[in-house]
Amino acid sequence: MPALPRRPSAATTSALLLLLSPLLVSLAWARSNSRAPAGLLPNVSAATPIAIMGLMPLSDSVEKGKIGRGVLPAMQLAMEQILNESLLSPYSLDLRYYDTECDNAKGLKAFYDAIKYGPMHLMVFGGVCTTVTSIIAESLIGWNLVQLSFAATTPELADKKKYPYFFRTVPSDNAVNPAILKLLKHYKWKRVGTLTQDIRRFSEVRNDLTGVLYGEDIEISDTESFSNDPCTSVKKLKGNDVRIILGQFDEEMAAKVFCCAYNEEMYGSKYQWIIPGWYQSYWWEEVIPKLNSSHCLNKNFLKAMEGYIGVDFEPLSSKENKTISGRTPQQYEKEYDERRGNVEPSKFHGFAYDGIWVIAKTLQQAMKQLNATNKHQKIEDFNYTNKELGKIFLDAMNETNFFGVTGQVVFKNGERMGTIKFTQFQDKQEVKVGEYNAVADTLEIINNTIRFQGLEPPKDRTIIQKQLRKISLPLYSILSALTILGMIMASAFLFFNIKNRNQKLIKMSSPYMNNLIILGGMLSYASIFLFGLDGSFVSEKTFETLCTVRTWILTVGYTTAFGAMFAKTWRVHAIFKNVKMKKKIIKDQKLLVIVGGMLLIDLCILICWQVVDPLRRTVEKYNMEPDPTGQDISILPILEHCENTHMTIWLGIVYAYKGLLMLFGCFLAWETRNVSIPALNDSKYIGMSVYNVGIMCIIGAAVSFLTRDQPNVQFCIVALVIIFCSTITLCLVFVPKLITLRTNPDAATRNRGLQFTQNQKKDDSKTSTSVTSVNQASTSRLEGLQSENHQLRMKITELDKALEEVTMQLQDTPEKTTYIKQNHYQELNDILSIRNFTENKDGEKAVLKNHLDQNPQAQWNTTEPSRTSKDFIEDINSPEHIQRRLSLQLPILHHAYLPSIGGVDASCASPCVSPSASPRHRHVPPSFRVMVSGL
Repeated sequence: MPALPRRPSAATTSALLLLLSPLLVSLAWARSNSRAPAGLLPNVSAATPIAIMGLMPLSDSVEKGKIGRGVLPAMQLAMEQILNESLLSPYSLDLRYYDTECDNAKGLKAFYDAIKYGPMHLMVFGGVCTTVTSIIAESLIGWNLVQLSFAATTPELADKKKYPYFFRTVPSDNAVNPAILKLLKHYKWKRVGTLTQDIRRFSEVRNDLTGVLYGEDIEISDTESFSNDPCTSVKKLKGNDVRIILGQFDEEMAAKVFCCAYNEEMYGSKYQWIIPGWYQSYWWEEVIPKLNSSHCLNKNFLKAMEGYIGVDFEPLSSKENKTISGRTPQQYEKEYDERRGNVEPSKFHGFAYDGIWVIAKTLQQAMKQLNATNKHQKIEDFNYTNKELGKIFLDAMNETNFFGVTGQVVFKNGERMGTIKFTQFQDKQEVKVGEYNAVADTLEIINNTIRFQGLEPPKDRTIIQKQLRKISLPLYSILSALTILGMIMASAFLFFNIKNRNQKLIKMSSPYMNNLIILGGMLSYASIFLFGLDGSFVSEKTFETLCTVRTWILTVGYTTAFGAMFAKTWRVHAIFKNVKMKKKIIKDQKLLVIVGGMLLIDLCILICWQVVDPLRRTVEKYNMEPDPTGQDISILPILEHCENTHMTIWLGIVYAYKGLLMLFGCFLAWETRNVSIPALNDSKYIGMSVYNVGIMCIIGAAVSFLTRDQPNVQFCIVALVIIFCSTITLCLVFVPKLITLRTNPDAATRNRGLQFTQNQKKDDSKTSTSVTSVNQASTSRLEGLQSENHQLRMKITELDKALEEVTMQLQDTPEKTTYIKQNHYQELNDILSIRNFTENKDGEKAVLKNHLDQNPQAQWNTTEPSRTSKDFIEDINSPEHIQRRLSLQLPILHHAYLPSIGGVDASCASPCVSPSASPRHRHVPPSFRVMVSGL
């Protein structure tokens, strides 16, 4: 089956016309009078008619037919005025109308019929529909015809390479872009966004606008396009903080756009919409009801539309200057209204009126040029193959320059340099607020007509005002006052310590260490002043220096205070845990070395920190906040911090070292908890200080971390923690001493004796003694007691040897054992009684009385009945018998009562200062009876 022939396209038909043009010229000329439709022309019988081809929609079947019908009265009025002024004498314009019906095929056929059957047309006037106009305009170069349009605004026709013979009196859609640029510069809007409907006409305007704004220091921050639903694009514009929106869409999409704008709250004082201004008057009244949207009521539309600016060409000049016809634009408009009668007016009538005058001025200029060349050519000699006359007409039209009813009529590359008007939607109506003159490149804003929703024009972006979150001056003043009070208190303690340094209580508590504790507290206090200085008080460089200084001061202050306190406790621990009871003297110089070692570790850590990864000033940005005063700005809170790359590692090292130091202090405080000399032992207060400091530091660090974005709260917490810890530490160390010194200065240095502890085992019980208190002031006394104890041990050794010799000598004499008489018990107890320890002011002194050297007669103090009786009683009480009995019993008594005469119990770790203090040294009661075996 053979293929069916296809209908040729508009471009193919245009090409065929170009090829057939030489064959059709003669035929068209011959039949021009018989087949051309009649036009509405004035009487031209007295002048030679010049045919002009008029192409426009005229029928009622198309929407744009009313444009053609609306401009006919204006064209008739212009031709009459031209004829009356004999501008083209001896010629007259003969305008022939051909209905294109806005159809490509019908429009092309009308053009072909006009050439084939009509007279020789010198020019083409018309072109309303974009597609028809572009097809005909592209083929004009083959016919040497110049076309002048009064209603085709599509930017596509501005391509002079494709349409070199096309002109228009109406500004192009692109002509609004220079006007928009001028408006943006007037209100200093440098950041915009575009919202474009996916239609070629609008896309071309958007692309041209991009080129116009490029290099003008105006940023197109976002470019959005849509086909049917603009809400997604509107939401993106809002997300990109676009305040000035340049829209390109038709009336139907405009309603949808403003519905989405209302839902996204993109209206009001913060936003400005700039859209096309060529919509029909009161377009919203027809479009909005068609949407039938439940989300956007009529009042919502009007609220979102309020204040938008429309941009379009000016249909008539607002100036009252006389035009080329000798009439003002206002006078012309009045005549036009009278001429059109009941015909619906068209906003293009002024451009059609000026278009007829452009043709007349072009022909007039061509006539002058032909007369000047002396080639004896006339304009009526033009034909479609005469390129020379065609070029003359083209050049003459390019030189057109006069003031018409639509303003100054000037062409630049075939484009009309017209006047652009700005209208604003105010209270349900569009009000003209300004106009742009393309010829002079000037913008005129009508005074007091443009109204913005706010007190001033909207900002082109969210104005971000950086606001430093600084420490409140009243808060800083209050905490500084508390810090000063703390430093005054520390100074008072320092004065007290220095003044009473020779007092026994203060001297025994190491006044030099106390001074270091006070110094550390004052350094900690001083760091508060530095923590409160931020960017509102000092410069960025100074703040960065303070980051390092305050860290060093606080670290050194902590180590100095607690290091000195722990060093004192270590000395007490070293003395009282000396099991060997050797002489041990720890002077303050050694404690200073210990504190210096701790500080040296601090310095090593801080120096490495400063060299490897120093603290820097960093700025942390937070979420933007609305301006509390209601202005169209957003507050960007920023906060200064002192940080570095490895902040966590360095803080971990410092915290670990300080934590170990604190644990060591707790250990020493626990080990020396039983030392009961307040002048020496601060373990109780150290424990309380460590507890308070530890708890407060943990709480303070946690809360400080959680309030990083609130500098006032953070500074308040840090300052109060430092003040509390320093004050509590100083008070616990010095207030008890101050109270003791004022009330009972000797109580603190008094030795409370020896304390003992009993522990019960399963099978047997042992008693042990422990020394619970010794002080450095009694070192000499302790040495004396040790020397005396050594002497007594030597005497005991000598007695042991003597007793052993006596025992050996008496072992060969057997005796019978009997009981000592009851009246001799008291004498035996006197021998065995322990009353030999006396205490003088220099110390306790044990004296051993040797009972063996005394007279046995006096020792027993007995009354014998008769020296001559030789009975058993006399033998048993004789000195020889008594000496024998004692030789057996004294070794037993020696081991049982050795501690009573200066011996040291094996379980005693230190010298027994007071014999009466031990249970083993108690005095034997008089009622105690001893059974003695007879010899």
